[in-house]
Amino acid sequence: MPFHRPIALLLLGLLLAAGWWRLRPEPGPLQETRLLMGTTVTIEADGLPRDRLSAAAAAAFAEIARIEALMSPHVPGSDVARLSAATREAVVSPETATVIAQGLEVAARSDGAFDLTLGRLKELWGIEAEAPRIPTAAEIAAALEGTGPEALSVTGPLVRKRTPQLAIDLGGIAKGYAVDRALAVLREQGVTSAAVNAGGDIALLGSKQGRPWRIGVQHPRHAGEVLATVVAVDRAVVTSGDYERYFERGGRRYHHLFDPQRGYPADLCQSVTVLAPEAMLADALATALFVLGPERGLALLHGYPGSMP
Repeated sequence: MPFHRPIALLLLGLLLAAGWWRLRPEPGPLQETRLLMGTTVTIEADGLPRDRLSAAAAAAFAEIARIEALMSPHVPGSDVARLSAATREAVVSPETATVIAQGLEVAARSDGAFDLTLGRLKELWGIEAEAPRIPTAAEIAAALEGTGPEALSVTGPLVRKRTPQLAIDLGGIAKGYAVDRALAVLREQGVTSAAVNAGGDIALLGSKQGRPWRIGVQHPRHAGEVLATVVAVDRAVVTSGDYERYFERGGRRYHHLFDPQRGYPADLCQSVTVLAPEAMLADALATALFVLGPERGLALLHGYPGSMP
């Protein structure tokens, strides 16, 4: 017997009124993007109904925002802002102390190529400000005075500075930690497949629809062109390059990755990509390798099993 249109419409209306559609939630995957920590953060997740994926992603974004409030030098009252303003020492959260301790470990093993104490130097150049400038040699020397891995120490939650004017910047490691924490939140929410990408700091959970994740590494001089493809599962992939935050003067590029010895942007690399078990470590190592250059950088990686360029 033919199914008449009025009856079909009536049946559909009854099903909708009864909430039948709630039994069939929209499946994944989900992808959402927000602006956090001064960059674009994208979360891709799968393995749960869409409503649960949305809730998990919201919790992960909230976790990144929490880390930003703890570790950004630009947030009044943050651990980093209080530490930079302190005369000699400050008590910070256990998380901030952990990040600083990891940064100091990489700083020591990289002979200072990774440096958490360049806050004054970065402010001097203002690479990410509206009007960046090239400082004088005297200004750079003054900004570098008293900096270096030995200028900072951490014991439990207590962080000590060697000089009152020392300004701390966790830009080369805090973003990686935030990505790790966001991925941990997704895992806790039951997500089985996810990628968290914060401006080139990527942490991966599981595989993507049964296959390894494929991460395209941007060419540092040709926008939109992929230089290489990284294939990974349950890993962190972090890229540091001179092509995102920079300005040009007189045909020369000045970017945000500084050589702590000279106080000028490092010039031995254009882009470095590191794979490691965690994004926090990969973040710090990518910065250190960018400063050290290929030969010394590869030598540093030999001391970190499980990490590779």
